Amino acid sequence: MRRSGLPFQFFLFERQVNFRKYLVLAGVAIFAATGDAMLSQGMKQTGSISLDHLTTLITALLNPFVATGIVLLVGFFATYLNALSWADLTYVLPASSLGYVLLALIARFGLHEHVSLSRWLGIALISIGVGFVAATPAATPREDSSPAAASRSESVADPAEERRRAVSGEAEL
Repeated sequence: MRRSGLPFQFFLFERQVNFRKYLVLAGVAIFAATGDAMLSQGMKQTGSISLDHLTTLITALLNPFVATGIVLLVGFFATYLNALSWADLTYVLPASSLGYVLLALIARFGLHEHVSLSRWLGIALISIGVGFVAATPAATPREDSSPAAASRSESVADPAEERRRAVSGEAEL
C-alpha cells in the first residue's frame, strides 16, 4: 500500500542527521556555552544586582559582556528552535549537553575558575551519555497526521485507481 503524502524515502532523508544539522547542534552548544561564559564575566564585573533597585539591573544589562552574552543566548535559542524542528527533544537536549564540556573548558582556562575533579567526572559522564544518544535516530518516525494528508489518503489510495476513475469519468470534483 502506498503511503499518502511525500514518498517514504524522502521522509527518511528529511529525518537523517546530515552535516548541516550537525552544525546546528554545534551552534546550540557553542552559543549556549559562550553566552553563559559572557554573562558570568559580565556579572563578576557588575557585582550583585537587586530587582528592588532597577538601576543595578540596567547597569548589568549595559555591561558589554552581559549584552554580548544575551546576544549569544538569542543565537542559542534560534539554533535550538531550528534543531527542535527536525529532531526530538530527547535527542536535541542531550546533544546540546556537549556545551557543558565547552563551558567547563572556558570556565577553567578563560575565566580562571577552579573546576574540581568531581565536576570533570560529571562532565565525562554527560559526554558518555551524549555518545549513547548520538547512536540513536534523531527523530521518531511518524506518519503525516495533518488534515491535508488525511484528505489525500482518503481521495487517492492508489495512483492506478485514480487514472481508472479519471478515464471512466468517476473522478471526484
